[in-house]
Amino acid sequence: MSEITISPVEAMRSTLVRMQPDFTAALPTQITAEKFVRTTMTAVQMNPALLQGDRRSLLGACMKAAQDGLMLDGREAALVVFGQKVQYMPMIGGILKKLRNSGDLLTISANVVFEKDIFDFTLGDDEKISHKPYLGRLKGDIIAVYAIAKTKDGGVYREVMTIDQVEKVRASSRASGAGPWTQWFDEMAKKTVIRRLCKRLPSSADIDQVFASEAEVTGFAPPVQLQESIQPVPASRLKQSMAKVEEQEVGDDGDDNAEA
Repeated sequence: MSEITISPVEAMRSTLVRMQPDFTAALPTQITAEKFVRTTMTAVQMNPALLQGDRRSLLGACMKAAQDGLMLDGREAALVVFGQKVQYMPMIGGILKKLRNSGDLLTISANVVFEKDIFDFTLGDDEKISHKPYLGRLKGDIIAVYAIAKTKDGGVYREVMTIDQVEKVRASSRASGAGPWTQWFDEMAKKTVIRRLCKRLPSSADIDQVFASEAEVTGFAPPVQLQESIQPVPASRLKQSMAKVEEQEVGDDGDDNAEA
């Protein structure tokens, strides 16, 4: 019989389906492995460059996203390529989701401020932020970014950063001139101010893990106080899952050769 070849996309789909039990173990109960795989395949199909990178790093990125409980849909998280390696990057939507689900916050939001926006903030005993976005097409450059969080005990926390402060943070990143900082600057600016605000908010292991994943992509080392809470589960789970997948693939190859 002639050898049957499958496309890289179908091969990836088959591998992810085989890994579904491992995704189930990693994902929170409200996200099914089937939905996670479907969303991941959509991301892969929309960005074929992902399949040209290192396959193990791509699967590892998927497993880390599952461990953090974020969907690879471009809103909560995204797959990005650095050289030949694929990494997963939490997006601002995913970070806000984890913060809102922490149980300590009523609301949390982050926004960028453009030159033509009407923006004002007041410090002191009665802090206040006022922001009226300009709705025209030519908004001008980004001049600031801010975040506001309200806790269940009635506290309100605010953080404002100028673009110069954001650029100073960017300069300290190993990936300042490439990747997320050049492709998603708005996202990175929002995450920068959220990260600073979170130093004053109640923390949790889930949120710390997401920030650690984000730091890995953007080139920042996780804060010392978070390092003990970072669990190496995704890597070990990936290793076990990959071993099973590779064993299955060898078996399939053997079956194909027998039929040929």
